[in-house]
Amino acid sequence: MKSSIFHNKRILFVCRETYSKPLFFLARDLKEDNEVAAFYIMSSESKYKKCYYNEHTIYEFRENLPDVKLYDVGDICDRFVEGFEKSSSPADMDYLKEIERDYTHYKTLGLQLMSSQENTRHYHYRKYWVVTSDEENNYWLELNYKKIIGILEEFKPDVILDTDNAELQRTIMCEVAYRKGIPYITMEYGKYGYYKYPSFQNCFGVDPYFKEIYERKLAAPEEELKEGLDYVREFREKSSIMNKEFAGSVTVQYERDSWIWILRVMRGKWNYFWDMDIRAGNAKLKRKSPFLYARTAPYLKYYWDEMRIKRRFLVKNKYFEDPVEGEDYVYMPLHLIPESSVFVKASFYVDELNLIEQVSKALPVGWKLYVKEHQAMLGERAIEFYSKVREIANVRLVQINYYKDPKPWITKARGVVTITGTAAYEAALLGKRSLIFGEVPFGLIEGVRKIHSYEELPEAIRSFGQIDNMRSAAAYIEAVREAGEEVKIFELMDEAEEIFAGRHKETPEFDRELGELLKMFEKGYLKWQEISSRG
Repeated sequence: MKSSIFHNKRILFVCRETYSKPLFFLARDLKEDNEVAAFYIMSSESKYKKCYYNEHTIYEFRENLPDVKLYDVGDICDRFVEGFEKSSSPADMDYLKEIERDYTHYKTLGLQLMSSQENTRHYHYRKYWVVTSDEENNYWLELNYKKIIGILEEFKPDVILDTDNAELQRTIMCEVAYRKGIPYITMEYGKYGYYKYPSFQNCFGVDPYFKEIYERKLAAPEEELKEGLDYVREFREKSSIMNKEFAGSVTVQYERDSWIWILRVMRGKWNYFWDMDIRAGNAKLKRKSPFLYARTAPYLKYYWDEMRIKRRFLVKNKYFEDPVEGEDYVYMPLHLIPESSVFVKASFYVDELNLIEQVSKALPVGWKLYVKEHQAMLGERAIEFYSKVREIANVRLVQINYYKDPKPWITKARGVVTITGTAAYEAALLGKRSLIFGEVPFGLIEGVRKIHSYEELPEAIRSFGQIDNMRSAAAYIEAVREAGEEVKIFELMDEAEEIFAGRHKETPEFDRELGELLKMFEKGYLKWQEISSRG
């Protein structure tokens, strides 16, 4: 596929696991008219010998795109291990102070570390990662900054393209690219259908250019908002508002799996790790550094516990209760922890138990806080968490599959509280007020309020209720349409895997969907040029 924008450019793709699969095809096509490189940022993916885990990601590039310059973090993984063999504190603190001075435009170094589950075990329940020390975090920061600065100085990209915002290397890349004046384009989820739009700041905060588009749409004549207004009206009439992009995912799993299915999955996991550790011979690496390479036994235990406990919680149990008809409540759906929508976008608010406690204190007398677990967290979060939530007198931990769509939870509530979740967007389109704790694009819609201090909560919650924000919601929809493209990223990843595995052939439909991703990147590059020309 030819690009109408990218000619004679030096293009660097940032790659990690499944999200890299569509980028292989873009790299293959764009290298005909451009100099193309790819940077794989995941330690295990870079260092492991070929196995099912990485055969269709980094090894596709290594074996089938030899003329694409390939970078990875394998060398700094070795350096990390060697550094701690020689010293208990190998980091160059003077260098890190220079980094702190020059590369913290968006985030401090401490907040940059929050973008990876490898460095944040204290904040989540995935016990296959280990709790890291300050010395380990500092040395890993140092090695990654040196690596990324070195790549950009050697390859000298005109543009950097990415499809995700999680992991430390992406956060670092964003800081270094900003200082060097290189457009680093990744995709932001507008929450409207399949639309994604280009972000130049790793989806941290709201890109200023997007806010400008929204404000222009808000001031536009009503006839220019017709499609947006029609969409919001139809949204309010729907019986089901779950985003179709979640179809088939754990987010819409409301029934428990059978034991036969669970045992089949566990057999598949066992085969997966046997292939990785024994057949491919990667077990030795895992013994070298559990910081860099997640251990197998805790991984298998995690999957077993998660599926077993989830099955228990998808039926009546002593922790979750049904809502009370007619009760005044604030709806608070929880997040998947860790996920970038919290760890990247709202790094100060990852402790959901503390957040529940603070919101519960701010409720008017007689109101309840309805806390609903995220389907993907069932079985992953410690059961002690639920016990602590149930101890709070005015909080109900509600059964997640009482309703099989978010709409009734929202419409029957006084309002919504979420860290950065889709529920605030859905509430806004339904004309309900909500509170968020991070900066997200739909936070521009009237009725969505960002909380900067817990002291704001009582007044903000008292203001809950319906709001006439039809025009604002429509302006947001129109802004997403103008800024973005309909990128079916999850379908692209799934189909790319089928093609790599030889089960499907590359079809015109796949190429068309891939073209939508390319158009989004092209839009971003043109927008960057426009912004740069303004100075």
